Amino acid sequence: MSDAAQPTAAEVRAAAEAVKTALDRHLAAVERRSGEDDPAVYDAFNQLAAAAEAYDELLYDRYDEVTPFEIPGADDSLPPYAGPEEPNALSVLIRRDYAVAEPQRLMAQARRVEAADDEDAGAASSSTVHGALGLLFGEFEPDEIASRHKEFGLEEGDSTLWVTAAEEAADPGEWLEAPFEQADAQLVICRFDVSAVFDDEFDDDMADDLDDLDEVAVGVARAGADLDDPDEDLDTDLDEDEDLGTDQDPEAVDNLDPRSGPGRGGAAARTESER
Repeated sequence: MSDAAQPTAAEVRAAAEAVKTALDRHLAAVERRSGEDDPAVYDAFNQLAAAAEAYDELLYDRYDEVTPFEIPGADDSLPPYAGPEEPNALSVLIRRDYAVAEPQRLMAQARRVEAADDEDAGAASSSTVHGALGLLFGEFEPDEIASRHKEFGLEEGDSTLWVTAAEEAADPGEWLEAPFEQADAQLVICRFDVSAVFDDEFDDDMADDLDDLDEVAVGVARAGADLDDPDEDLDTDLDEDEDLGTDQDPEAVDNLDPRSGPGRGGAAARTESER
């Protein structure tokens, strides 16, 4: 970026003040919230996210620096639920994306379906990718295709499932022409998303956890290196016992219960995992 297009120091300072103001408003909204899904808290959250993003961009453009925190944008979360408290009906909206990774495998599976159906044997629908897709999705349930997608030459992409609430069920045939047109995010009871993006984030978190475990292992190894050799301690104890044996009754030594020595029979330790 050229110097002429860079934001001024005053603009960066103003953006920082906007973040401070948005923080105060967000905290005030949280302190006054009327419930778990208070719209005021949601709006204050979005204002804080927008202010923080603007400041981060100006800070980078002016000083080539970034903030140490990241606030998710408004698009990353659903708005507060505004549907009925006791829904009488619900809709399940599902979208699954696939890539046609192996067209030949896809058409081969479609030909097998045609061969198993005497009436449609020899039909030309399996000779094209779109015809094979229509045949397979007409033969198998979407859930079965999802579980067997590799057999059909498909590669999974992103998927999402929304469960939305309604006061009453729709009339038969009412929404079939545009099934997702009336989807209202404020009526979503729950939502489940699957994406490779989340897998990458999980892998990064796992890598960090493994690094932490490696550090702990190194610390334990170093601590163990500082301990005396247990074999040497055992040899010393045996030497002491040989010296004491000359003054003790052999029968008394033979009758000693090995479980009664010091350090044995202590109370078992209990651990409780934190949630």
